[in-house]
Amino acid sequence: MRTEDVLVAVATGVWRWEASKGSVSLDAEAARLLGLPEGTGEFPEAAVRSCFHPVDWSELNGIASLALAEGTVAEARLRVVDGSGRVRRLLRTRGRPITQGDTLRLVGTLQEVTDQPSSAAQAPVTGDWRRSREAFLLDAGRALAEARSTAEVLRVAGSLSMPGFSPDGLAVFGAAADRLTIIGHHGHGTGDDEPFTDMPLDTDYPAAEVVRTGRAIYLPSPDDYRDRFPVTWPLAQRFGRESWAFLPLVVAGRTIGAWMAAFRHPVAFTPDERAVLTTVARMLAGALSRAGAAESERELSLGLQRAMMPNLGAGVPGLAVAARYVPTGGGLQIGGDWYDMIPLPGGSARGDGRDGRIALVIGDVQGHDVRAAGLMGQLRIALRAYAAEGHRPDAVLSRASRFLHGVTEATDDGDLLGGPRFATCLYLEFDPATGVAELARAGHPEPVVVTSDGTVLQRSTEGGLPLGVDPDSDYPTTRLTLDPGATLLLCTDGLLETGGHDLDTGWARLRDVLEGHRGAALEDLADALVQAVHGPTSHHTTGPLADRREDDIAVVLMRRESSGDRRPARRTAMVVAQAEPQRIAHARRQVRELLHDWADSEQVDSAVLMVSEMLTNVLVHTDVTALLAAEVVHEEAVRRVRVEVTDGSDELPHRRSPGELASSGRGLVLMEMLSDAWGVEPRGEGKSIWFELYEPPAGEGGSGPGAVAVPVAAPPP
Repeated sequence: MRTEDVLVAVATGVWRWEASKGSVSLDAEAARLLGLPEGTGEFPEAAVRSCFHPVDWSELNGIASLALAEGTVAEARLRVVDGSGRVRRLLRTRGRPITQGDTLRLVGTLQEVTDQPSSAAQAPVTGDWRRSREAFLLDAGRALAEARSTAEVLRVAGSLSMPGFSPDGLAVFGAAADRLTIIGHHGHGTGDDEPFTDMPLDTDYPAAEVVRTGRAIYLPSPDDYRDRFPVTWPLAQRFGRESWAFLPLVVAGRTIGAWMAAFRHPVAFTPDERAVLTTVARMLAGALSRAGAAESERELSLGLQRAMMPNLGAGVPGLAVAARYVPTGGGLQIGGDWYDMIPLPGGSARGDGRDGRIALVIGDVQGHDVRAAGLMGQLRIALRAYAAEGHRPDAVLSRASRFLHGVTEATDDGDLLGGPRFATCLYLEFDPATGVAELARAGHPEPVVVTSDGTVLQRSTEGGLPLGVDPDSDYPTTRLTLDPGATLLLCTDGLLETGGHDLDTGWARLRDVLEGHRGAALEDLADALVQAVHGPTSHHTTGPLADRREDDIAVVLMRRESSGDRRPARRTAMVVAQAEPQRIAHARRQVRELLHDWADSEQVDSAVLMVSEMLTNVLVHTDVTALLAAEVVHEEAVRRVRVEVTDGSDELPHRRSPGELASSGRGLVLMEMLSDAWGVEPRGEGKSIWFELYEPPAGEGGSGPGAVAVPVAAPPP
């Protein structure tokens, strides 16, 4: 008897679906079951599709793809409908999906069934069950996509509640070389994973076979498990499960591990259930791959940070130093910002070749990529070498600029990662014994001094071009004195300009933090400065931050310890060169910052006016540079401010009697009227002009010489 006759006798039809051609071949029995014209023939896919319920046809496509991936038989129940959409009969199809190149072909049988499914788990995925499954997959996909670490992925996987057949035991296996290990598990007691923790891939265990073959294994009953894996069945038997599913975790065509879902109730693993499990396995594999890559990147970035960022160690006697480095979010979390503290050579009675002097360096290489980090490491080493040779700050930066220019020019090969790059930098030498600091600046933000009483002074300093721009650039040196109890702040522009701020508004934001943390420990102050920009972090940030920051941040704080036996003075100083008249405006700001808590605001205005007049006279009537020095000291009952302008000209000023229409000649007249004391002192080379103001006692603001109002326009900045 022919096979065709047997199939007709049992009312079974044969069909072949050519997905790429868009056609379906039917034998006579299959055509009859579908209600198509009797006889063998090839029909358009649309004609056959119209015979089935639309939901069932879509489900058939997914089941065929699933069976193809698993290497199993595709089985489904299909409803045949008439032109009005009424169900005429129910068919069962079983077939084997085959691929030839990019062509998907399904060859199978069609047979009418009269029994109705006994449960929703055995029925085609339609109605409420379908909607529940889709909602579950959406929620699971979202939760797994948001997981940022392997532990979080495993926690999400353990909390998944699958519609109708939730497993009560889960395990994730990872494959490395020829070993299989448990990455994590859920629903098992302590120590239950010991027999499976580390096993060879050739072990007679379902997860090992899944990794070897890349195909899922479904074990609906204990008998199935015992028959297929008799060696490891005794290990699995003690858990009291009834059904198991082992699915491969595949990423980019490579099996990275296996996922086990175990059930305490029997599960038939219908195509619908396998589809859900397969989808979850794919999402789980992707989440684990992303989490593993992120953890590897974090570990790499931490390693680079530890290697490139210095260990400040125990510090220097009489000094406290704190530093923070916070990389941009995303990627390897490394960039071009850096800081360093370098012991400087010198003569010492200790015989160790050092006299306690140190150098503080902070800088920012252009870019936020690996090359920026590499250049930063090279530049940091070069700066250490130049400092160890005993060069002054200006010479250190000049040599560093030539070094960076040569390194980046050598890599200018047209590659996007190549080409010249520059770096901003501030290099400062400090003597803890005297509190004197000498610094040179290459396009970097200026330093800030916080006095012991909380006054914040942005120190205006001369500077040169960023390193690497011009190999012959000069870097003038500025000297300042750090009084006992005062704190010096150095930072990169990431601390200032993040969040849409410019340098001015960024400093204003940090000023509030500095003034609000008067007397705080240095480590707490460093944390507060970083938190003001983007929220909490830790020293050398060790984990991913929730937001993506715009720029790297580097901060260095240095505090000179105070003896506490007297109230320290406030001091500031700056140089105004002939070619820099705009620095007079900086000088006025320095004086206002120095007198920010002065009782009489009119005296503050008078001091600013006199400073402007004194500096303008030097620039107009001489051809030398002016040095401004100002200090606030505590007398027995009041405070006194003394401002002194020194220049190298021997020509002494003299008092004039200007007419009403005169545009100059009132400088000394103003000082006599507005100050409590003033004078002109000749120096060895040049002269010094000074004035003093005494703060009136509380409640007496507006009285005394310092409160006299003079209707004279202030000179231009």
